[in-house]
Amino acid sequence: MIILRRLAAGAAIALAAFISVGASAPPSAWADGGAAATATAPASAGTPGDGATDGTTVNSDGTTVNSDGIPVAPTDPPKVELVLDVSGSMAAKDLGGMTRIAAAQSAFDQVVDALPDDDQVGVRVLGASYPGTSKTVGCADTQQIVPVGQLNRDDIKTAVAALRPTGWTPIGLALQDAAKDLGNDASSRRIVLISDGEDDCAPPNPCDVARSLAAQGTHLVVDTLGLTLDDGVRRQLSCISQATGGTYTAVTSESQLSHRLTQLVQRATAETVPPAAVSGASSCASAPLLTPGVYSDREDAQADRWYRVTLAPDQELRASASVAIDRAVDPHYAVTLDATGPDGSPLAAGSGTGAGRTDLVSAGLRWSTGGSAGRTVCLDVANAFSGAASAKGQPGFPVQLTVDVVQAAPAPSTRAQGLGAGWLFLGVLAGVGLITGLILGWLGRWRIAIWRTP
Repeated sequence: MIILRRLAAGAAIALAAFISVGASAPPSAWADGGAAATATAPASAGTPGDGATDGTTVNSDGTTVNSDGIPVAPTDPPKVELVLDVSGSMAAKDLGGMTRIAAAQSAFDQVVDALPDDDQVGVRVLGASYPGTSKTVGCADTQQIVPVGQLNRDDIKTAVAALRPTGWTPIGLALQDAAKDLGNDASSRRIVLISDGEDDCAPPNPCDVARSLAAQGTHLVVDTLGLTLDDGVRRQLSCISQATGGTYTAVTSESQLSHRLTQLVQRATAETVPPAAVSGASSCASAPLLTPGVYSDREDAQADRWYRVTLAPDQELRASASVAIDRAVDPHYAVTLDATGPDGSPLAAGSGTGAGRTDLVSAGLRWSTGGSAGRTVCLDVANAFSGAASAKGQPGFPVQLTVDVVQAAPAPSTRAQGLGAGWLFLGVLAGVGLITGLILGWLGRWRIAIWRTP
């Protein structure tokens, strides 16, 4: 028994040494060199056509493309318009002892004081001028009280301070007009809607308006702030923001409103480059050719969108696709991203699945030419969304596609990696452990024999 214990101790020593060596080995020693199922988006994703300053064209939808028809980054400064509900319900006094309109006016003052002088900001109101009962007149009650342009603090403060809760709530119409106020250039455009009630003038339905604006591919995002916890208001404002890739926030105090409004406006006016609008095709043969960058598109339920990327020798493609679920769908769904050759031969694939309520499903992949000649890779973004009629309605689901091309990692050594390269070493360790156990066992027996000798 003592010998067995000594043998076990020796084996444990050998195994511990082997594990420590394996743990200190570089991760590449254990990698299989295959294509990863998912890929992290580039830390600072490039923009399509960086450096393409000559021969660009602005399409009717605001997309800027180079001479090859590839989308390039817009150069116009970002713009934001604040849309404030001034309907009669804004007189309610339930935000920390302040009326809703007073809280909004205080928040506006703090926002404009915190913004840089050269920010592009405008203000539109709804329900601010007609106190009567005519729905026809009340539902047309929306005005731009400060044009979108370089920040003018005095104009904004003076115009907003004069507002009094008055009329109806034509949110859908106000959103349509706010989009026109922001123009149709290639800049990043954002609307921040502050309201305490549901639209009482539909049509147009605010959610349908938001989806229509998003489908135009003009970099327009709508953020919404709700001044009440009413469930109907929450559903409508959430629908508006989700359809355009924005956010919804419910606020219950003047300080919350000021903080969140300032945060949204500062984010909207930051010098960021929005995704370039692109329209995928139904097959690889007619798919648009993409360069490294971030792109936005729309995809119908249970449909495919195809794109192409050209790789040079020794280059690696990293791509990811995210599809926003901006309407009700069945609780089980999936998004796949496949890379194939022009002949349909599979190269790499990634998928993302979900169950229950979520806002986004993503998939990613990476693939390398492996030192061979350059080639064209076809990317197929597909989804498995189903459900109510709205799931199959237009516009399609928002898609964001990130494409990055980097230098391929060196090919792994041809000699065996990981355990394959360590069998001899493992055998040596096992032998050393066995010999050590035997020696320790015999030494133990010898000591016992000496101890027992009279």
